Amino acid sequence: MNLRRAIFFAATVSLLALAMLAAPVLAAERAEQNPAETPIGEFFQWLNFFVAFGLVVYAVRRWIAPRLRKRFAAIGQDIADAAAAKAEAERRLGEAERKLARLDLEVAALRAAAEKEAAGEAERLRRATSDEIERISRAARAEMDAAERAARMDLRAMGARLAVERAEALLKKQITADTQAALFRAFVQSLPESAN
Repeated sequence: MNLRRAIFFAATVSLLALAMLAAPVLAAERAEQNPAETPIGEFFQWLNFFVAFGLVVYAVRRWIAPRLRKRFAAIGQDIADAAAAKAEAERRLGEAERKLARLDLEVAALRAAAEKEAAGEAERLRRATSDEIERISRAARAEMDAAERAARMDLRAMGARLAVERAEALLKKQITADTQAALFRAFVQSLPESAN
């Protein structure tokens, strides 16, 4: 807003200076003798020029130059800020590009680690499964051995029982009362011999 007023003031002063410079020319047209051509007229023309020029220089120094200096300083500061922001943005972009470049390596490393871990887990599961199969196999063998021993013991007991029953049945058929009495006598006679 102040810059507009300064420009308006400078334009007004310039117009006034031009009017002052044009006044002698207009006056010369009306008179027969041109006063500007006289030495005093020339002196006043130069005086008018220096006054107008001085007013323009004064106006520029007084109102326009400080505003231009402030504006130049603001523009310079904005340029410096923009350069700093650009440098920061370039630094961050470079960092992001480095991270992006490393991202592929990190993904590959994570993938390799996951594959290695999966392979390790699969191997662990294979070993655990193998150990479990071996344990179940041992337990099954132990159960089968125990069942076999129990079956053999049952078979022996049944065989012994059947043998006793068969022997008893056979003895009942073959031993008569006379045979039984002869056996008893032989047993009683063998008792004193076994006591010695």
